[in-house]
Amino acid sequence: MKNILITGGTGFIGSNLAAALLQQGFAVRILRRRTSSLTNVEHLSAEHRIGDVRDVDSLRAAIRGCDTVFHTAAMVTFWKPLRQLQSEVNVGGTRNVVEACLSENVERLVHTSSIAAIGHPTDRSLADETTPFNWQNVDSGYKNSKHLAEQEIAGGVARGLNAVMVNPGVVIGPGDVHFNGGKLIQSVKKHQALFYIKGGMNIVFIEDVVRGHISAAVNGKTGERYILGGENLTHKQAFQITAEIVGGVVPRIQMPVPLLKLAAKFFDMAGMVTKRQPMVTSELFSGAGFFNWYSSEKARRELSYTITPFREAVARTYEWYREKQLL
Repeated sequence: MKNILITGGTGFIGSNLAAALLQQGFAVRILRRRTSSLTNVEHLSAEHRIGDVRDVDSLRAAIRGCDTVFHTAAMVTFWKPLRQLQSEVNVGGTRNVVEACLSENVERLVHTSSIAAIGHPTDRSLADETTPFNWQNVDSGYKNSKHLAEQEIAGGVARGLNAVMVNPGVVIGPGDVHFNGGKLIQSVKKHQALFYIKGGMNIVFIEDVVRGHISAAVNGKTGERYILGGENLTHKQAFQITAEIVGGVVPRIQMPVPLLKLAAKFFDMAGMVTKRQPMVTSELFSGAGFFNWYSSEKARRELSYTITPFREAVARTYEWYREKQLL
């Protein structure tokens, strides 16, 4: 691994990965759109290539001369009007990355998937890489797109591509300028967390995810997937611990999941009327009530993966938000 391309290199995971690889002395190139925000990469010495994962020619040009590709580009949205575009980016874009890597004889592809592409546990046990995808009856374009993207990788492996997949949990950490995983911290600090729901989630620190990516490139087995998770917490625990660290209010009321989903439908209708994506959608809460807990033991064994305690992850993320005056 010497010359590296990162698709989605200006994003949360991609930019942190680029910084780590540059620090280790690798030659790093990032693929980005002309309109991409440079907030997370303006201080990095990475080479920039303008293109789009939906454009296979721009992909081939960007990949040419690279021995390793990290495919972190993806569209994260939970709004039905954007599903077609999401599929074009997440599924079609991955198909294009596979084709470009094969045509350019890339030595190693690391595909950033998600625990969303893995089935959820049904009995509060921990799901792992062998848990079959069982979200078919849940109305989630994002989960389906990540599941189908993995099938594109598997198809490439069958054709001789040396590819490996990593499946991060809910990621928090410096660089999350759009408050994706960081919405937990933002909502507690700004007193916006008025209730919690039954169920739980797996929350991971960005530095663990980055190290997991790099180790997967070096040590991962071709065609395998590796869960890069953190601590498994109930939603109530996550709110309580976060509030202890950042201040704010701990929600005291458990909202029934059916009531939450009913409320989300009203936001869906408002979005249809205004033609603007609402902050809350039915798809966002499509997995509400589940204990989405996952095991990272395979990554521990084969990638020497380690997990940063949730308290430390929240504290370091909050410190970054304060430094950037985002909270």
